[in-house]
Amino acid sequence: MKNKKESAFSLTQQEITELLKTTPSGIKKYIDELEGQIKNLSEIGVALSKEKDMGKLLETILLEAKRISSADGGTIYMITDDNRLKFEIMMTDSLGIHYGGTSAEPIPDTIYPVKLYNPETNKPNHKNVSAYAALTGNTVNIKDAYKEKGFDFSGTKGWDKKYEYRSKSFLTVPMKNHEDNIIGVLQLLNSKNPKTGEIVSFSTSIKMIESLSSQAAIAITNKNLIRELEVLFESFIKLIATAIDKKSAYTGGHCSRVPEITMMLANAVEKSTYGKYKDFKMTPDERYELHIAAWLHDCGKVATPTYIVDKGTKLETIYDRVDVIKKKFEILRRDKEIEFLKKKYKLKKNDKIILVKLKDEYQRQMNQLDEDETFLERCNIGGEFMREEFQERVIQIAKYPFKEKGKKKPFLSKNEVRNLNIPKGTLLPEEREIINDHISITINMLEQLPYPDRLKDVPELAGGHHEKLDGTGYPQGLTENQMSPQAKIMAIADIYEALTAADRPYKEGKKLSEAMRIMGFMKKDHHIDKDLFKIFVKEGIYKKYAKKYLKPNQIDKVDETAIL
Repeated sequence: MKNKKESAFSLTQQEITELLKTTPSGIKKYIDELEGQIKNLSEIGVALSKEKDMGKLLETILLEAKRISSADGGTIYMITDDNRLKFEIMMTDSLGIHYGGTSAEPIPDTIYPVKLYNPETNKPNHKNVSAYAALTGNTVNIKDAYKEKGFDFSGTKGWDKKYEYRSKSFLTVPMKNHEDNIIGVLQLLNSKNPKTGEIVSFSTSIKMIESLSSQAAIAITNKNLIRELEVLFESFIKLIATAIDKKSAYTGGHCSRVPEITMMLANAVEKSTYGKYKDFKMTPDERYELHIAAWLHDCGKVATPTYIVDKGTKLETIYDRVDVIKKKFEILRRDKEIEFLKKKYKLKKNDKIILVKLKDEYQRQMNQLDEDETFLERCNIGGEFMREEFQERVIQIAKYPFKEKGKKKPFLSKNEVRNLNIPKGTLLPEEREIINDHISITINMLEQLPYPDRLKDVPELAGGHHEKLDGTGYPQGLTENQMSPQAKIMAIADIYEALTAADRPYKEGKKLSEAMRIMGFMKKDHHIDKDLFKIFVKEGIYKKYAKKYLKPNQIDKVDETAIL
């Protein structure tokens, strides 16, 4: 009697009749073996549905198919968008060949994809057995390829000659998914008799292989669907990030650069062998979650007014109001000139001494206006700290007599004075609050999304990059123990990008040494994680990023010992 493990699902009527003539123990043995086959098929189905790595998935499929059929070798092809069968994994045990799958050896470049259609006539390629199975959906069982007349096995014969091999029996099965679409082909080579090692046909295991092939096709389709949804999801996220970056000419690239630094540092942390993070490891899901969170870390900026994000000077709103003030200075100069000319006209010809005094006073006033105008232009930039005497000078300039439509008005409005006297930077406290509020908006926006379990911490990670370990950050004032390692990693990435960015409205990108010195102080002040910062420095993450994104004049020598 044929091997029961091989014959399940494929008994002939005669075999069934013979089986019924056996003892009850023989029938029980067959039933037990059949039950084992069903259990194996069920278990492999579960395994296929759980496997996330496509290479491992394909290898699992091929190994199980080879086990069921006692095949010496096999190949899995996948149909490509350009109507070809691409070799994804190849195995021939007796030759020690293992290409693709989890192997370190990819499919050789000399093994070309199989064309499903003749490129010249566009007719179906029914001469190739794999193409035939893919095009017709029919399983093809060949006892001896060298005696087969219906298909072209010249390529197989060339392979055999090269490797001194003899390809004989073939089983070629189309991989049909749940929608009856063919996504690939499973091909097995040289089934062996388990007892004698003789090459035999695949006549007793076809149904099992077809069932496995169908399960595999469904699993692969599901994996591809999940990946396509992930690509769509990521594309949408990157679309939002691009829109935010394009919203302001001064933050272009920030939303895309922070994820890059984040993942560079995260990779280095996982590889580190020192410090408190030497055992830190992320699962693939946690890594993907951090990747997504980094891309979404500033999504709340969609609600931040552009004029505040772009506020490059203290007086800037929709436009820079310093130009209005400069026009006012022109008016003051004109008024002073008119006043001088009127007084000069009234003088008698012999009043030369008074005329000289008038000219001197006029010139002094004009010089003062020039100095005051230059002073206000400098104050408007916001590049240095506004000392008290500077703020007082702004207040005095505001009192200059000025007429508009015949009515006396302050030379500078209260709003202009308040903006010009911003102590540092270009933002008023309420404008700074609006900028900072983008984090709260980010968290609120992200918390509205129905995440799968593996992405549930995205709001926490994305919303934590402005928190500080000492609890002085925002928006929640979290402390060190309340922050995840991933959030701390993103905080360092965000700070480093902001310090070195050359596209901010109120400052030029800092030199590398200055940026790292500032971060060294932040580490000392317990604003950022010292162990993560050490890895950031010692593993050269800051250098790798600098070479790619910083201007040449920004890159200088960093005293790593001093900042660590």
